[in-house]
Amino acid sequence: MTSPSKAKGDRAEREIAGILTDLLGMPVRRKLGAGRFDDVGDLDGIPDTVVQVADRARVLDVLRNKPIAAEAQRANAGATFAATAIRMQGGVWRIALTPEQFATYVRETL
Repeated sequence: MTSPSKAKGDRAEREIAGILTDLLGMPVRRKLGAGRFDDVGDLDGIPDTVVQVADRARVLDVLRNKPIAAEAQRANAGATFAATAIRMQGGVWRIALTPEQFATYVRETL
């Protein structure tokens, strides 16, 4: 039986994967095996990019911790980019980056 917390996280991952599929015009899917020691993010399908998904009421905790977790996952995956997708209260989604992640995005896309 799946815990309510895991079910909530799975729903959030499916939701943002669908949103990103529509926005990017490429298939984005949930990855299986989250929480492993060698975790490489929650989503698959965006080239050279790791995405950590968070669906929590404590947005400050998420902003403080999840982008750092995404960076560790980026390193595990050998990817260039990392981002954190956060579903906030009311179902609004935001993408958060550390300054280093943002600088890498800008530097690599210019």
